[in-house]
Amino acid sequence: MLHLPGLYIAPSPKRGRGMFTAQPIAVDDVIEICPVVVLPVDQRPLIDKTKLYDYYFLWSKPKHSIAIVLGYGSIYNHSVQPNAEMEANTNHLTMTIKCIRPITPGEEIFINYEGDGKEGVKLWFKPV
Repeated sequence: MLHLPGLYIAPSPKRGRGMFTAQPIAVDDVIEICPVVVLPVDQRPLIDKTKLYDYYFLWSKPKHSIAIVLGYGSIYNHSVQPNAEMEANTNHLTMTIKCIRPITPGEEIFINYEGDGKEGVKLWFKPV
């Protein structure tokens, strides 16, 4: 696992907790590379009945499986105006979080869980 120094978890208004930075982050900087644990498709209904339901991501290999992102990966909150993006690497079983607009010290790091908006991803929670 690789991550920038200065990342920390803190209370996030109306969202519980979230990821923040104590240092500036520039566009295209890799914020974190997280390992993932891919769960078999047949275990998804079991996980859906647990608290982990709020923390897993859909994974494409094998199709319709899910992944638990380790490191800080499952703590980044959603925003339709994100300052970072996630990129899955199905060959290396990692999730890379990358800066897409400058992030200032003390600012929360957000990901758009809907992707580019064209993927038809339906959120399982009501966005803040």
